[in-house]
Amino acid sequence: MNILYLSCKSIIAKPLSSLLSWLLLTFGVTIVVLILLISDQLKNEITKNSTGIDLVIGAKGSPLQLILANVFHVDFPTGNIDLKEAAKVTKSRYIGSVIPMSLGDSYQNSRIVGTTRAYPELYGGELSTGEWFADHMQVVLGAEVAQKLSMKVGAQFQSQHGLSEDGEAHEAHPFVVVGILKPTNTVLDKLILTSIQSIWEVHGHEEDHENQPDSLITIDHLGVTVTFEQFDSEQITSMLVKYRSPMGAVMLPRTINAESSLQAASPAFETARLFNIIGVGVKILNLLGLLIIVISAVSVFIALLNSLKDRKYDIAIMRSMGATQMQIFNHILIEGLLITFVGGVSGLTIAHGMVYLLATSLDGVNPEAFYFLNEEWFVLLGCFIIGLFASVIPAVMAFKTDISKTLSKG
Repeated sequence: MNILYLSCKSIIAKPLSSLLSWLLLTFGVTIVVLILLISDQLKNEITKNSTGIDLVIGAKGSPLQLILANVFHVDFPTGNIDLKEAAKVTKSRYIGSVIPMSLGDSYQNSRIVGTTRAYPELYGGELSTGEWFADHMQVVLGAEVAQKLSMKVGAQFQSQHGLSEDGEAHEAHPFVVVGILKPTNTVLDKLILTSIQSIWEVHGHEEDHENQPDSLITIDHLGVTVTFEQFDSEQITSMLVKYRSPMGAVMLPRTINAESSLQAASPAFETARLFNIIGVGVKILNLLGLLIIVISAVSVFIALLNSLKDRKYDIAIMRSMGATQMQIFNHILIEGLLITFVGGVSGLTIAHGMVYLLATSLDGVNPEAFYFLNEEWFVLLGCFIIGLFASVIPAVMAFKTDISKTLSKG
């Protein structure tokens, strides 16, 4: 007697109740797994994009906005800071290295970042073709930007003021593409990189240095070159700092925030605070998913119980034809486990599919939907336990079916 076949036939024989149980369990598992996958993806993105950055120094304002704008490039900058004051801060004994950033312009929604070669090196950026920016008004494109804009080495474009296509175009200062980066799966892929001096030139602050070579100043910590006249007027947006020693984490932020007009924010601290803010919503959604899974277990239990009442005569016939009590027990048990197993697998599949669709629809996000988290094994195990508990009482009742009484009642 093929018990698995009989269990499948029993599920098909009551399509509405089976479908309801399957939908409830699938929906609950989808919510739980979707939250797990998105949280893991978000943590991975934050980790790989903030690696090597201990502190961000910029204009006063929201520290979280400072991190989002200058590390993850998903918000507007808090403002600019004077180069003179920035250079003074870099002389601190707690600072190991500094990467200057100048933001504010874009091209077709892709952000232009004025910086030094140290910034792409932070993410392991390597050229796919062309060369690094060396002269003014030269840019290197991230892999995603180059693909999205269909631009190659030698192409020219005019940037827009601001971070949208509606900004005023800087027509007098076109950029030329001199290099394209290999994909790094980091924020670098969606940026346009150039020198800080090029950003200054676009905004009309660049001086003619040809007749005054002796007036140039190189700020070693920042990797930028300015004239005596510029030193008091030029600005940058932020500095990405790496500590020289762990003591820097204790002393430097407090010193900068208290004794200067600048603001220092820690990516680790601010992202942890962000997760705390959204953590309440995540917990609520997880509880909702778990509640739906429990409701689906009750649905499976009721469906099997009601089915058992209608199938007592059929079970008695099976017993009289040679089926053992254990076979009847397994028949009902497998029926419940099949519904919960299919629901669990369906929920996992839908959740991974949704993550893939979500990732491919967002700029700069690299979909990794088809990897399996360890937590998902616990979700599947939970589905198995739920199916077991929902099926065991109806299975025991079927096991104890009295053949003679059932057949006598007809």
